[in-house]
Amino acid sequence: MIRFVSLVVLLMLTGAAQAQAQNWPDKPVRVIVPFPAGSSSDVVGRILLQKVGIRLGQQLVVENRAGASGNIGADAIAKAAPDGYTLGIVTGSTQSVAPSLNAKLPYDPLKDFMPVTLIGDSPYVLVVHPGLPAKSVAELIALAKAKPGALNYGSAGLASLAHLASALFANLAGVDITHVPYKSSAQSVVDMIGGRLEMQFATIAPVLSNITAGQLRPLATTGRKRVAALPDIPTMAEAGVAGYEASLWMAFVMPAGVPDAIVTRLNAELNAVMKEPETIAAMQAQGFEPDPSTPQAVVERTRSEIEKWKDVITKANIKVE
Repeated sequence: MIRFVSLVVLLMLTGAAQAQAQNWPDKPVRVIVPFPAGSSSDVVGRILLQKVGIRLGQQLVVENRAGASGNIGADAIAKAAPDGYTLGIVTGSTQSVAPSLNAKLPYDPLKDFMPVTLIGDSPYVLVVHPGLPAKSVAELIALAKAKPGALNYGSAGLASLAHLASALFANLAGVDITHVPYKSSAQSVVDMIGGRLEMQFATIAPVLSNITAGQLRPLATTGRKRVAALPDIPTMAEAGVAGYEASLWMAFVMPAGVPDAIVTRLNAELNAVMKEPETIAAMQAQGFEPDPSTPQAVVERTRSEIEKWKDVITKANIKVE
């Protein structure tokens, strides 16, 4: 009798979940972006969300929840009700770098989220001050080896992904370069242009105008393939640093427990939008390469990069107080 009642309850719950998924969405969906308005994740997210909202017939309302390198917003996504009405954007910083640095995160990047799809990758561009006598990565490495510790590089802060990308370069190239942390990458770029820093792994879209104006010299990009916005600039691997790859990846996720049917629908709609030529062009203009994928691809990317950045952090002895 108990087993019969349990089965009936299970069937009722399953039926309710299926009905919920079939009617979804019947009201606006909140989208938590864990970074400020105008950030790369915010800009790229809005490019996609406007089109997906039309396909779903509902508004997708962005809520920027910035702070703690994105961890505050990621935690808000994880703790939201799994009813299908909270969607979120997460990045390599919130899902792979943060757990590599902090064993006491308020969320588990693998257990507390229902992955939807990867959005894409935003490689960095290694830029140097035009007055620096290095016109290639090989020349920069030679200069750094000739003057250990003399070259300064900026980043958006201690243990930011740009900092780790620089530490990975130093490790693979066998050079000693000095980190100067800033509150934002925009501030460090200003100091680079002013000649107070020699180099930086910079987010591509914000520095394109500086590169065009000759204020910064690009030496390489950091992804697996060349960037559409800088087609003539080699990747780090092409420039001679074997095994180098560092990109800020982004993904859409929902709280764990959201019905599979909702995730399947959302995955299909998002991937369809990301394959549109107009969307691809808009994302590439922001330095992003679209990567529509399966939910499992988000899990695999998260796991692999947690291990990767743990290794970089250990070798560089990076600690966050």
